[in-house]
Amino acid sequence: MGESADNTRAKPSEAIAVDESGKPLSLIAMLFGPDRRGLVARVAGWIYDRGGNVLHADQHRDAEENVFFQRVEWTQPGELADLRNAAQAFSEMAREKLGMNCRVAISSDQPKVGALVSKIPNCLQDVAYRWKRHELPGKLVCVISNHQDLSQFCQSVALPFHHVESTKEKKPASEQAMLRILQEYKLDLLVLARYMQILSPDFLGTIGIPVINVHHSFLPAFPGSRPYHQAYARGVKVIGATAHYVTAELDSGPIIAQDVARITHRHTVSDLIRRGQDLERSVFAQAIRSHLENRVLVYNNKTVVFD
Repeated sequence: MGESADNTRAKPSEAIAVDESGKPLSLIAMLFGPDRRGLVARVAGWIYDRGGNVLHADQHRDAEENVFFQRVEWTQPGELADLRNAAQAFSEMAREKLGMNCRVAISSDQPKVGALVSKIPNCLQDVAYRWKRHELPGKLVCVISNHQDLSQFCQSVALPFHHVESTKEKKPASEQAMLRILQEYKLDLLVLARYMQILSPDFLGTIGIPVINVHHSFLPAFPGSRPYHQAYARGVKVIGATAHYVTAELDSGPIIAQDVARITHRHTVSDLIRRGQDLERSVFAQAIRSHLENRVLVYNNKTVVFD
């Protein structure tokens, strides 16, 4: 049976659904797999045959691994239910006909995000205000902290705040308590806004969603604690910040975003921390935005991040 039998072929007269602001809804596909001739044409042809119109398309080929990556966004005639059917049909086509790993999102999707934080406020405050200004897609729906310091701030921006004490002795019980809270919110993403605790492999396996951390150094240099003090002791000429997906191996997950600032011998540790926190905020927000806008593909502990 041909590909047209999936019942997603649209009539030319069908209108394009719009979101609450009146913007046309679109589908965003992220796919990767073995490179071979004709992949771009096959994808574009599938969209064209169903009355779709490509808005953006970008692709990359890893010459060393012979892996093809693509992000393509298009409008599709029909209502929201029709778009969901088209998303499923495209995923099936990409897997079965093209041999690609594939996921498809709809532009109106609003992923739910939770945050873990300790005492340092800069990253949580920054992303919270960005969400309030509608600069980030999705919704920040809850915050968990092992300290009470940021409860008042969360209250001021109407963010549900949960305090879960965490010590070395209480760690298993604390993680179970956090899991119960986070699962109640049905999260799609968890972000660590300077959460100064190491999450166990059991926690990461149970939560079952992507976790993004911001690390206050230019990984893989100076992992672990007190990286600015390490950098100062080494007399480095640049400092940086790194946002990455969290894996069971500490500070070794796939990197999403990084940035650096130049320093000199005149800068003190305090200067490094101040400038580093500026980098942390921007890198953290950039990584969250890239993930929520479906711009990140992960493979072999690396990422392809489309503009």
